[in-house]
Amino acid sequence: MSITAQLSDSVELPGGAALVNGFAFESRGDASRRALLRNGHELEVYDLYEVFSGETAPTAVFPIPWPGWDGGVHSVSPDATFAVFSGQRAVRAVGLRGELLWEFGHGCWGPELGHAHTGDEQEVCRGLEHGSCRVSDDGRLVWAHVVFGCDEQQWQEFWVVLDARDGRELARLPLDSVASGSHHVSHPDGLHMGLCIGMGQDGILLHWARWDGEKLTGWDLNEGLDRILVDVHGGLAGFLTVEHYGSDLRLHALDGAVLAERASGSCDDEDPASWDYGCGFVDADTVIASTVDSDEDPERARHWLLDARTLQVRGGISYPTGPVDSDVRPMGDGTWLTYDDRSGTLDRWTEAAS
Repeated sequence: MSITAQLSDSVELPGGAALVNGFAFESRGDASRRALLRNGHELEVYDLYEVFSGETAPTAVFPIPWPGWDGGVHSVSPDATFAVFSGQRAVRAVGLRGELLWEFGHGCWGPELGHAHTGDEQEVCRGLEHGSCRVSDDGRLVWAHVVFGCDEQQWQEFWVVLDARDGRELARLPLDSVASGSHHVSHPDGLHMGLCIGMGQDGILLHWARWDGEKLTGWDLNEGLDRILVDVHGGLAGFLTVEHYGSDLRLHALDGAVLAERASGSCDDEDPASWDYGCGFVDADTVIASTVDSDEDPERARHWLLDARTLQVRGGISYPTGPVDSDVRPMGDGTWLTYDDRSGTLDRWTEAAS
């Protein structure tokens, strides 16, 4: 079955590709949707609803602390008064004027254990390995994936919870990971935080936790080392994952139990393809997912709509402008985003009325 998409909004947004193929999209439980876009040495924050209403200026701009460091996944407070940056050797909170609010130091993500830090203390060391951070939806906590230690005996990655006011550590959870990178996903219930850690060919780790003000409780979904955390929705209690190599999509309860599963190749038996990482909740009833063929041929990439509770495929999406080979980012409000790299245009789509 073919499902027709309807173009809702279209704007030029330089750098907007990171919204659909990266970690620039930040949603909150209060239904806000933002773009966190790097522009030179600054992080520009855009309210996406304002952008589609014609506002081209960012709502806030924060200087990026460390020259030469382009790793890490950063976060901005719900009121956009401060940003928290995940650096190579520290997590740093910065105010609107660029002032240092606090810094939480940790070990170096550089791949050479025990290497010396010479010259400027903010020297960027070799390697692309990084952590990530996330400000909680109430603005009171900062969750961060960090590393401590400088040699093989002491090296240990941790998931820490910090007080957003001063960077004071409240709790930490030891992790059995050697990360190449990570990202956080906060559940709209305001209580639970997810952490997905990529370890290259060694697989994926997926953790959930909650902080009750006194105790940090965590659990994982790491038996197969193969689940990538992709999305959550306030209208559903669970979360969505895709298998590391795209063999299936799964809907889970918050404890990790599998509620529904959809294998790759089930959309088109004549042209089977793997699920791509671009998927998530269009709304509480609908999931959008991408497929690619084994050669990742963009001309054969397609987007599909699935039932959010059963993952039954409803149909492939037909765009009135012709085939769209962009990655896709669902907004969670009934719409989804694609980005045209050639024109620098960010498009917002919805399902056309039948």
